Amino acid sequence: MTNAALHVARTGLDAQNERMRVIANNLANVNTTGFKKDRAQFETLDYQSITDPGAASSDQNKYATGLNLGSGVKIMSTSRLDTQGSLQTTGNALDLAIQGAGFFQVQKPDGTTAYTRDGAFQLTAEGKIVTSDGMPLQPEITVPTGATNITIAADGTVSATLQGQTAATNVGKIQTVSFVNPTGLQAGGNNLLTETASSGSPQVGDAGTDGRGTIAQGSLESSNVDITQELVDMIETQRAYEVNSKLIKATDEMMQYANQQL
Repeated sequence: MTNAALHVARTGLDAQNERMRVIANNLANVNTTGFKKDRAQFETLDYQSITDPGAASSDQNKYATGLNLGSGVKIMSTSRLDTQGSLQTTGNALDLAIQGAGFFQVQKPDGTTAYTRDGAFQLTAEGKIVTSDGMPLQPEITVPTGATNITIAADGTVSATLQGQTAATNVGKIQTVSFVNPTGLQAGGNNLLTETASSGSPQVGDAGTDGRGTIAQGSLESSNVDITQELVDMIETQRAYEVNSKLIKATDEMMQYANQQL
């Protein structure tokens, strides 16, 4: 039993260490635009059934409760919490935030499409709207050279005043994407998410329609990480790790005692 206890305590150490890594990543990205925090979810490992509940204890009686010994714990998954982050006003015409559900579409260098809540866009020398890493917004929008007063409506309509004109001209429309299960998207670097079998297919459409959020120009969405809550979770994880460490020490002392006395 003591060897089994060591194994159980070790799984506790591993699980708490992985949870601390999740918390550390949340805190590290507290200032990352559009970042959504992760939450570690635990799951019990298999149980060893010594006596099943309801098994016969004699010819006439049955056990009211069984004897089941657990084998520890593991991190089952990490789930992303897609709650809305606060909007920070920047005044930059190409800083965009989505109020509500949805994602921007960008084209990766390999030609595939990725999704992001980071709306800190820029213009290339050719006038294309791209991310800070140069990945073009999809569908592609090009602002004519010399255009001024770029405005982006809540539904994604992009307008600008062209040279020699006084009235604004429509130069394109930003479409956003929604998913049946957005938490099923695969997180990657560069603030990007990719489609998976769990997320479902992307539902492309105008912002503000079919449950998709509206676009706010001149603002960026902050991370939804709550520093106070993360610090509370960090202390709780540290205490759980310490308890499992003490359990290993106590079990080792029990084994030493048994070896010396038997």
